[in-house]
Amino acid sequence: MLEKFDKQYLRIAQIWAENSYAKRLKVGAIIVKDKMIISDGFNGSISGFENNCEDENGKTFPYVLHAEANAISKIAQSNNSSKDSTLYITASPCMECSKLIIQAGIKRVVYSDEYRIKDGIELLKKAGIIVDKIPL
Repeated sequence: MLEKFDKQYLRIAQIWAENSYAKRLKVGAIIVKDKMIISDGFNGSISGFENNCEDENGKTFPYVLHAEANAISKIAQSNNSSKDSTLYITASPCMECSKLIIQAGIKRVVYSDEYRIKDGIELLKKAGIIVDKIPL
């Protein structure tokens, strides 16, 4: 079920992705609840590490967090709850991030680009989470 502001929220996630230092793929995410943005994230290094996402061969460092993991982590540090919220993300989530999405109580995931590995999307659907792809 597409909602009125889905494309606008996805565009905000796309703009937020520009903050990423990644060279290969910049990803942005926002979490919306009751028509308010309650968190945001982009793929990048964990706190205290240099903002380099890939080594000289283009391989992603193991300490880089995905955009949705960063957004969910911010929720954990705040007084907000992501229960029954919607996650807008520029690329479909991986398996590890899908586990976090389920545990965070997010009820819907909207993404614009499909990642090459689709097992995360399948897990979300199996968990009863609404998943919508909306190309920008």
